[in-house]
Amino acid sequence: MNDQSYEDAYRSWTTSLTTLLADASLLARWQERRYRFAHQVGALLTGTNGDGPTVNGPVLYGVFASGAGLCYVGQTQAAERRLRDLPVGESHHLANTVPPELWERVVVIRWPLLLSEAPEDEQAVAAELGTGVCGLALEHMLQVRTAPPLNSRRRTAGDWRPRDLARSRSRGAVHSQSLPGLSRLVRAAWEDLSEKGEPKHSAVIDTGVGRVVFPAALREPAVG
Repeated sequence: MNDQSYEDAYRSWTTSLTTLLADASLLARWQERRYRFAHQVGALLTGTNGDGPTVNGPVLYGVFASGAGLCYVGQTQAAERRLRDLPVGESHHLANTVPPELWERVVVIRWPLLLSEAPEDEQAVAAELGTGVCGLALEHMLQVRTAPPLNSRRRTAGDWRPRDLARSRSRGAVHSQSLPGLSRLVRAAWEDLSEKGEPKHSAVIDTGVGRVVFPAALREPAVG
């Protein structure tokens, strides 16, 4: 896309929003529709799915958008709260930049379920580090491996600057080499879910160790 096409698309976006928010009743309708969609996505990310359990506790997650691909990789120790908020955006910046209506898929990995398959020495290391530090370490590993654009820059005063994730000295980075076997298991589960096709009659695929949600399946059909 050249600069002119980009500017034209931006103007079309602002023009559409101006129409959608043209008066108080339309603003309320917009608020209701967006929250309804975000709530549905959050419920799919955390709720039961057939025989699958609810998603809670420590997880890794990633959001993919059509065209841009993987946008963001994160981790949380409280999936039941964080993943419900992710599409709403009240305490997470992602939905402010990439609206959930444009999310192609969200991948969630219940990484503690993979610990029993990791080498015994790594299980001991993980127990010593605790789930908080392990989650940060696995998050760093995935971010370095996949380089999501929204993790690869940080805000400055009115602008953005690149982040060299590979040279980070964060807690996650410091311990990211301590769990090579578990990291391989996480990557395999991640790649499996990242490549699954959207099912015909569901917006969720749950493999036990993780799930992938397809928000686009929830879009309300156009009225014409």
